[in-house]
Amino acid sequence: MRKLFVFFLFLSSFCFSQSKVNPLPDVSEHREKIWVDSIYNQMTFEEKVGQLFMVAAYSNKDAEHVKSIDKLVEEYKIGGLIFFQGGPVRQAKLTNRYQAKSKVPMFIGIDGEWGLSMRLDSTYRYPWNMTLGAVQDMKLIEKMGKQMGKQAKRLGLHFNFAPVLDINTNPSNPIIGNRSFGENKEHVTEHALALMKGIQSEGVWATGKHFPGHGDTSTDSHHTLPMVNFSKERLNEVEFYPYKKLFKEGLASVMVAHLNVPSLEPRDGYPTSISYNVVTNVLKNELDFKGLIFTDALNMKGASNFKQPGDIDLEAFMAGNDILLFAENVPVALEKFCQAYNDSLITDERLEHSVKKILKYKFRSGLDHYKPIELKNLYEDLNAAEYEDLNYQLYESAATVLKKEEDNFPITKVEHENIAYVKIGDDTNEAFLNGIKTYSKITEIETDSIHLMLKNLQPYSKVIIGFHKADGAWKKHDFKSNELAILDSIAKHKDVTLAVFAKPYTLLAVKDFKNIKNVVLAYQNNTIAQTVASEVIFGAIGAKGKLPVSINTFFKVDDGFKTSKTNILAYGTPQSVGMNPRILAKIDDLAKKAIDGNMTPGMQILIARKGKVFYQKAFGYHNYKKDTKVTNQDVYDLASLTKILSTLPNVMQLYDKGKIKFDTKLGHMLPAFEHTDKKDIILKDLLAHQAGLQAWIPFYQATLDSTKHPSKKYYRKTYSPEFPLQVTENLFLRKDYQDTIIKRIAESPLLPKKQYKYSDFTFIILKEYLERTYHKPLDFISDNHFYKPMGMNTMTYNPLRKMDMSVIPPTEVDKYFRYTTIQGYVHDMGAAMQDGVGGHAGLFANSLDVAKMMQLFLQKGNYAGKQYFSEKTFDAFNNCAYCNVGNRRGMGFDKPQLSGEGPTCGCASMTSFGHTGFTGTIAWADPEKDLIYIFLSNRTYPDANENKLSKNNIREDIQKVIYEAISE
Repeated sequence: MRKLFVFFLFLSSFCFSQSKVNPLPDVSEHREKIWVDSIYNQMTFEEKVGQLFMVAAYSNKDAEHVKSIDKLVEEYKIGGLIFFQGGPVRQAKLTNRYQAKSKVPMFIGIDGEWGLSMRLDSTYRYPWNMTLGAVQDMKLIEKMGKQMGKQAKRLGLHFNFAPVLDINTNPSNPIIGNRSFGENKEHVTEHALALMKGIQSEGVWATGKHFPGHGDTSTDSHHTLPMVNFSKERLNEVEFYPYKKLFKEGLASVMVAHLNVPSLEPRDGYPTSISYNVVTNVLKNELDFKGLIFTDALNMKGASNFKQPGDIDLEAFMAGNDILLFAENVPVALEKFCQAYNDSLITDERLEHSVKKILKYKFRSGLDHYKPIELKNLYEDLNAAEYEDLNYQLYESAATVLKKEEDNFPITKVEHENIAYVKIGDDTNEAFLNGIKTYSKITEIETDSIHLMLKNLQPYSKVIIGFHKADGAWKKHDFKSNELAILDSIAKHKDVTLAVFAKPYTLLAVKDFKNIKNVVLAYQNNTIAQTVASEVIFGAIGAKGKLPVSINTFFKVDDGFKTSKTNILAYGTPQSVGMNPRILAKIDDLAKKAIDGNMTPGMQILIARKGKVFYQKAFGYHNYKKDTKVTNQDVYDLASLTKILSTLPNVMQLYDKGKIKFDTKLGHMLPAFEHTDKKDIILKDLLAHQAGLQAWIPFYQATLDSTKHPSKKYYRKTYSPEFPLQVTENLFLRKDYQDTIIKRIAESPLLPKKQYKYSDFTFIILKEYLERTYHKPLDFISDNHFYKPMGMNTMTYNPLRKMDMSVIPPTEVDKYFRYTTIQGYVHDMGAAMQDGVGGHAGLFANSLDVAKMMQLFLQKGNYAGKQYFSEKTFDAFNNCAYCNVGNRRGMGFDKPQLSGEGPTCGCASMTSFGHTGFTGTIAWADPEKDLIYIFLSNRTYPDANENKLSKNNIREDIQKVIYEAISE
């Protein structure tokens, strides 16, 4: 391919590449002038005119479209392309194709106001400008601009037609709205300036638009010519304000809108985009703008209704524009230019002014050393994990609490509340509903009938109403009349928190807010915005956003309460807590390895650090039939995790209150042991598994008949007062067998030598002790002491009494005791014989609720601002009392192995603690890394005998990856 500019490479040892150019590089004006003049002087008149055109291109159209662009590039020497709909890889390939055919490398631009996704699929989408207008930290906006610039450069783009500088003072504006940063000129300016700086810092040119100001229009210039009926003084004071500020900071280019502004252009209905008075006299002369000037798209009806293709292009150029965007007919336009030149309407000086300016910007874009786009890893580069991290920060910073009731927001004392959720709007709400269920028990109430809905809401103390509208910048977000009626009706009778997932102007339809206790504005309806809103409502994060526009007389610009944050688990990204997402991706491979190897049908994995859950995934299925996929809401049998998640924290509370000590003797704790050889065993030895107890007793075997089936002496198929202990669906044990279990433990022989021996007996004994102390069953104790106040909605014994079996993976096809598939009933035989409530087993939960309890431990007894036991108590129980004799155990907690194999990867600190479970579970926390790791599975299904999961070190290998991923 022949390119004129190659001839002049020897003139410059200073080399600009597309990957290393600054927005306004410190180039030698001499070298730049030589390059520009050399290109310009070899151009024909037609080639010079061709540089003025930036034609619309698509990567989702057919071969005929591609050929038409080929023709414009090769025959008419157009100067640039503005890409519209398509995909990034397709666009990159076409860009390389078109650039290869171009005599002088072309400008490539795109409308990327909220990122490349404004036009392209498979690319990253940032918040709308209106959402960003609520963000108070300009460093975040600049960082977003920088990322947008980086992505644009990677895709071979030279212009991002952003930021929008329109001050949206008209709430009914049909085309700007969400695209504006707000209605305050200072706020719009500071946000736009930050975005511009970020974009241009990556060597991509920013374009301020839509001059002279499209913010107070009531019609769409895509369809007609909107009127802006302000005086020039008002325009200069308000609409021009951001332009003047950004010009001083180096804004590269401006886009001129198609508007009817009588105070600037006296000709009736004459578009500003083709007005000499607007473009040249005002923009270039009065405002002294020296950068490139683009027309808005010339196919828009605001312009094309006024003049025909060709005529409109010529008129726009004559007005003072440099680049004619979206020219509809370049061949006709070229003829018009030739005729105008022959008629002396266009001078050489005028043409030279624009073309040389274009070439100068091409030189400064690095197009004197053009390089094709590298296609390898393009998709990955455009969707890097770091972009998700910034998006979280932006939505967290934008969330705005417009109204709140003192001492009633955020909602923290969840144990005292009965909360319902009502959805209005017509879009998805899954992330929000799951989010609020993270923090409290929530019941969703349908809105089929207002009368029935209000009746169903009667038992509830609070109602969260989510208004969800489709997340589109131009879509209607209005309340429907029936939705307003629902909101009004509930607010009159209940304590309502309204969460709005739509643009702020949606609230204009609400006539009165006096009955609505709390109002949270999330701005958009997507997964991150919904997650953040749920966190704000329950205090996992504090709100800090400020309203960018006014809402009638109720709320004004800059309204927004700063709310408090409590120390409960929140959500974040790996980068936000110093973790490397690329390394973490190995976990997915290990999970797949386990499932493919039939080590377990499925699993949940959760990792949290610094108080934020940054990895929470579900893999596989409930069983090997693959009929039910695992979700993060599913509830697993936790097996021995019960020891540290139920029994132990209750013992810690008694210790904290001085009710029990490490040297308290078993004979004093329980009468059944008072006259046995175990009477002098102290609590310390019990908890450390140093008491010399047997590992376990298969209690169930003594209750089987000669055929190895449940004996009628002990069991019935239906419930009765004499046989109340439910073992499975159709199996009930006699009520006095609990005493038999304790009696058999009391009578069991001690080991010959007092040494470390892991035993279930400790926690069976402690369950009995707790129940005697509190005169309540253990499930009631744990539920009221911990699970309810901590918002742990899935952690429970006997889950089938609270939830559907469909969310509980099975644990085994029992062929030796219960002779059925164990699903929703505890797998452990001893716990099953205790009505499903064991001190050593019996708990069910999802990974998140397990993580909450581990976070309580990490925070040394404090969660949501409530102290459950003292720091001193936690430290005492996390102590390895017998490490000196080779026993790694803490006081109830398991600890890292002292040598060889053990429960961890060998990379966790010695202050770390946790437990593993027979069903294929682990919960582990490391104070030194502020880290939590949860792995839940049903590896015992369908047969518990072979532990492939353990043999293949899956849990340990995942933990090793987690530690490898720590970057700070």
